[in-house]
Amino acid sequence: MTLNLLIAPDFAPERFAGWHMLNTLLQKKSGLQLHLLTPASAAEQAELIAQGQVHLVYANPFDAASMVRQAGYRAIARPVGKSDEMVIATSAGSALNSVEDLQPGARIALTDNKDVKLIGLRLLEPADLLEPDVQWQLVDNYQAAARLAIKGEVDASFFLAEAYHSLSRLTRSQLKPLIESKLADITHVLLVQGGIEPDAAQRISAALLDLKGTPDGQPVLDELGMGGGFEAMSEEDAEFMIDLMNTLLD
Repeated sequence: MTLNLLIAPDFAPERFAGWHMLNTLLQKKSGLQLHLLTPASAAEQAELIAQGQVHLVYANPFDAASMVRQAGYRAIARPVGKSDEMVIATSAGSALNSVEDLQPGARIALTDNKDVKLIGLRLLEPADLLEPDVQWQLVDNYQAAARLAIKGEVDASFFLAEAYHSLSRLTRSQLKPLIESKLADITHVLLVQGGIEPDAAQRISAALLDLKGTPDGQPVLDELGMGGGFEAMSEEDAEFMIDLMNTLLD
């Protein structure tokens, strides 16, 4: 049986090759057939998962929360020391210098990444801005969000921190961060579908956790920006993170 491994569509484009390398390595080390799915959008991800043929998901924390609570997935691993932080940035030439400078009616660009929006709304609280106070501009990717901010077509843009720091030096030189979150406990997680054989889930988990420090595994982890490797995630760990996400939602 081939297991489908889906990667959330919010990773930086230059990581694409790394995911294919990881997929190949996990197949080799686990002895299982894995097929990599890399949806281009949150909508495509939702469609693939709804079809019931996604056995493993590297999910952002917002999606992970609903998939664990509502779709019977369980968390088995997460990257070490790689929390999902986000950045709010504006044009380098903007008169804005802090989040508090944003006013009601502010135009903000963002991708369809719910956890980034959720964290961003919390970071906007010092400006007394709630979701209805903002003119949201949905874009397909973080490069588009950067372009709109640089051109002054929006007042600010929301970025996954990794995506922001992965932008080219030239692009970053034309942007000015207003704030970066420091949450630490919210991460992407690897989920397995409830119906997967426990032995298969164990083999995938063991293969993933054993990559750090190995001659073939460490270069792949470094390519993905996950040099610290992965750690096992218990049901209690997952519930703690989901509770934290729900606190952000309240």
